[in-house]
Amino acid sequence: MIIAIDIGNTNIVIGCLEKDDILFSARFSTDRTKTEDEYTIMLMNLFQIHGISPSLVEGGIISSVVPDLKQVLQLAVKMVTGKTALIVSLALDIGLKIEMDNPSALGADLVVNAVAAIDKYPKPIVVFDMGTATTLSVIDEHGTYIGGMIMPGLRLGVDALAARTSQLPRISLDAPEKLIGKNTINSLKAGAIYGHAGMLDGLIDRVAEDLGKTPTVIATGGLISDVVPYCKRKLIFDKNLMLWGLKILYERNKDT
Repeated sequence: MIIAIDIGNTNIVIGCLEKDDILFSARFSTDRTKTEDEYTIMLMNLFQIHGISPSLVEGGIISSVVPDLKQVLQLAVKMVTGKTALIVSLALDIGLKIEMDNPSALGADLVVNAVAAIDKYPKPIVVFDMGTATTLSVIDEHGTYIGGMIMPGLRLGVDALAARTSQLPRISLDAPEKLIGKNTINSLKAGAIYGHAGMLDGLIDRVAEDLGKTPTVIATGGLISDVVPYCKRKLIFDKNLMLWGLKILYERNKDT
């Protein structure tokens, strides 16, 4: 049994995995001000709620795009389980060839998603991860990470509209009533959801043209489920892609 943690800019995802099963997973707001003691209490409560003893955990692994929280969560895992969690970086055996100008600058979350996608799906592959930012990763038919895109995220975009305009409110991201809005709220919802869906459809077409092949398209991240139903192109929704990638990397590096 292992504990896998992904620290994002908006949310922290925590999963407890054993073999091919996810025993539990949880999502918390990322809080850079919390101490290791506070995160320790959070982890202990999770294990208690699910009736699992932390003593059964053999190890852990952490992926983070928030540098300040790497050590904080690593210490929290140590206090709860007695094990020192691995930290995802290129110092690990990631089993992934990266063709980027500066491979070490590639986000740990993108590395983990790519590792999981290559293990589970036919290549070439496009991975959309929709969180604070919407990212697109492209893996060619040889399993090489060849690049991607970074775009403002769905929630970030609508919040920026509310913050930078005088009369547009902050909205929820539930489904719009119609494609063409008849009032301000529905117009904002339609623009956010259908606009993002249209962006994903268009990018899939353009990447396929650039690759000369139709890729397998994977969709993951906290906000992607709001958008996938409105896309015209085929996307495979895999909400646990990150956790599986962390598990693969743990198994590959646990004895090193």
